Amino acid sequence: MTTTSREPVAPPKDETMIRTVWSTQILIPEMWGTLAIGMMWLAVILVAASDLNITISNTPTNQTIIPASVFVALFAFLGTTAVAKRLFAARK
Repeated sequence: MTTTSREPVAPPKDETMIRTVWSTQILIPEMWGTLAIGMMWLAVILVAASDLNITISNTPTNQTIIPASVFVALFAFLGTTAVAKRLFAARK
């Protein structure tokens, strides 16, 4: 004759198993790529909000004023494309 238990026996939660799952989540490259791209564009927003300008002056009457956020956005765009090509490309 066999007996059955009333409740299914669940395996005990092991703390090392939780650490192993967390460590595998940290090693996901796409997460770090997304974070890097987000920080690049956050820098663009902060520079634009601070209203910094680059003044190019040939003579006292001839001045060219360019917002610094234009240059930061250019480099953020280049960095975004580099990170996206490296991390989010289809893997063979």
